[in-house]
Amino acid sequence: MHVFKFLAIMCLAMLAHAFSPASALAQSGPLKIVVPYTPGSGPDILSRLLANEISRARGLTVLVENRPGGGTLVGTELVARADPDGNTVLLVGNSFAVNPAFKKGSYDLASFAPVCYLASTPLLLVVTGASPYRSLTDLLAAARAKPGELSLASGGPASALHVAFEVVRRAADVTMTYVPYGGTAPAINALMGGHVTSVFADYPTVVAQLKSGALRALVTTSPARVPTLPDVPTLAQTGLSKYEAEIFYGIVAPAKTPPDVLARLADWFHAALGAPEMDPKLAAQGLFPVGRCGPPFGDFLRAQVDDYGRIIREAGIKAE
Repeated sequence: MHVFKFLAIMCLAMLAHAFSPASALAQSGPLKIVVPYTPGSGPDILSRLLANEISRARGLTVLVENRPGGGTLVGTELVARADPDGNTVLLVGNSFAVNPAFKKGSYDLASFAPVCYLASTPLLLVVTGASPYRSLTDLLAAARAKPGELSLASGGPASALHVAFEVVRRAADVTMTYVPYGGTAPAINALMGGHVTSVFADYPTVVAQLKSGALRALVTTSPARVPTLPDVPTLAQTGLSKYEAEIFYGIVAPAKTPPDVLARLADWFHAALGAPEMDPKLAAQGLFPVGRCGPPFGDFLRAQVDDYGRIIREAGIKAE
């Protein structure tokens, strides 16, 4: 009888566990990270590093799906419509906060729930290593001498990189042709091919070319000089503008994702960022871990939307 009683208790315990809140945390399928950027870009690199670490640590299948297009709207709107079950999340960057200011697309912050601010990285204005322009002053002087002949490319339009270009162009009062590409990597390919003069780029996309000398950075919009690029001044240090911006990367889930599921996702991504083997991998890509999760990340996103909205209105920047 004692054996039967023990088995009955065990069965009841298993049933209780199956219907407990903790069981709601069980992943019901592969975790898919939608990246609304091109392969090889900074957010793509970061997503794959974290996907591999979460898969290794949790024994899960973690997929990275690139859905570029529409200034990140294609992938963003896809996740906004996804089931709020924790199986699909979105890798967001600055364009996520820029798009609402241009009234682009069919989403706003209320369409998503914040998970984690993963990492930040510098934004750089680069030219080829063979370029005659060795400083921002050189580039702008040439732009004044040849109005409209010099060009600057970025992933865009209506991206954080586009906003940075407009800030510099207006502060310097120069005429340069803006050339938008589907992502930073295609823009860099155009630069290397001699089709454009310069590119505003996120650091991870160009870190290897900067190390090899194939590219040269003229300025960063970071608040301080980048430790690995000590000779590259900040925009504020050039005296041209006090504008400061860095690229941020984070994870959001569809709105109405249950709080316990959001907490589980935040735990996974935060733990992946803190894994001992992750630090050198991030550093090699020019990525600086942040790990601000939950409501504080939501506060950060709201501040970003407000700041970009103000800058875009004051500068009169247009989406097209």
